[in-house]
Amino acid sequence: MKNINERKLILYISMSLDGFLATKEDDLSWLSVVEQAGEDYGYEILNESVDTYIVGRKTYEVVLKLTGGVFPQAERHKCYVITREQRRTENGVTFFNGDIVELITQLKSQEGKNIYCDGGGQLVQWLMQQNLIDEYIISVIPVLLGEGKRLFLGESPMIKLKALPARNYPSGLVQLHYLKV
Repeated sequence: MKNINERKLILYISMSLDGFLATKEDDLSWLSVVEQAGEDYGYEILNESVDTYIVGRKTYEVVLKLTGGVFPQAERHKCYVITREQRRTENGVTFFNGDIVELITQLKSQEGKNIYCDGGGQLVQWLMQQNLIDEYIISVIPVLLGEGKRLFLGESPMIKLKALPARNYPSGLVQLHYLKV
């Protein structure tokens, strides 16, 4: 386990080359263009390094639709869905509608593994506005959607990052990796 203040908040997410997380209709089928047997693009390594998962409510609902109502992350991690609504904990998921800065600060102050954030765009924007993301791992999918739901919504301060080597995969996926300076 990491000592207090060593836990990192890691954004691990995919986007189209033109910066979209999903189509306007929340379609994610375009992600399949990089599916290859036996290749998970570092997903399992990431999952072994984290014990907490944070996601926005809209993304949570899209995952539930895609999985027939199952939230697989709750089987492995402590899960927080960031929402404006007050909801009871269900199926291993805590619905959080308080101060996100306080939540992240509290999580980082506890012993444990890293914290995994999976979007969506509004949650990423809030976290960036408070400079809370420590590491960005962004898989760029070789497809142009033209329109849809953006990963980066703007209105955040300049954040200086240190680039780690990018990984190029035979499928055309390029994985960018940055650390907060």
